[in-house]
Amino acid sequence: MALPLVLAACTGAPVTGADTIIVKVPGVDGSLRPIPARICLPDGSGPARLVVVNHGSPGQAAARRRYGLLSCDSPVARHFLARGQAVLAPLRRGYGTDTGPFMEGYGPCNAPNYAAGARETAHDIRAAIAAARGMPGIAPDGIVVIGQSAGGWGVLALAADPPPGVSAIIAVAPGRGGHRDDLPNNNCAPGRLVADAGRLAAEARPSALPLLWIHTPNDTFFGPALVAEMQAAHARAGGRSTLLQLPAFGTDGHDMFYAGAGEPVWGPPVDAWLASHP
Repeated sequence: MALPLVLAACTGAPVTGADTIIVKVPGVDGSLRPIPARICLPDGSGPARLVVVNHGSPGQAAARRRYGLLSCDSPVARHFLARGQAVLAPLRRGYGTDTGPFMEGYGPCNAPNYAAGARETAHDIRAAIAAARGMPGIAPDGIVVIGQSAGGWGVLALAADPPPGVSAIIAVAPGRGGHRDDLPNNNCAPGRLVADAGRLAAEARPSALPLLWIHTPNDTFFGPALVAEMQAAHARAGGRSTLLQLPAFGTDGHDMFYAGAGEPVWGPPVDAWLASHP
């Protein structure tokens, strides 16, 4: 559960609610744009390992406005809290009630720059980590970063140049441009998505981290053949990713991570990856 008194003690990230902090995301002009982030702390004493959870992105702007902060009572948050880990879940620029411009766009569907969108997603994640890393109750090292869909795509960019304190990276169904014209298995530019997976790996710094890439065979946004090509391109460019294919889930495996019935499926391999990357 979240601890209001602990949050109130944090001077680097002002508190707007019992379990909400405000993250200041720096712009290229030096300005700071505020975004909210949910933080949930487990019971017990001592600093907890931080797990940063990053949401996906719908195709339509109106749907982005309906996004809200992850609940500390959600299946995802409860999984980590039960293991004594803290959870941080930022709501990135252009989502929810944020009235500023959407920063994760990738241009026209017939000529997308998916890598540019990934870098902007990673930029918000990086700012959220910096805001929470020094908070009371949060361990400064051993930080875990998990992203689903567009959040997972941004995690690929973050893995190439991880911020201080991060030790474990997990991408769940990463990608962009899925469901073109609201049709399953129809990406804006699948060849570009494959190429940009390689571009992101090629940008790796010496501090780049390996990542666990989780996929389900009935994901209608990014199917098995496309995912295999993406991961292969990432590996050829120097990326260190382990592709884990989980069983088909429900009617669309893309929904697995946030579904209540999904946690028993992804939980054990995620826990194992965290244990091997302390």
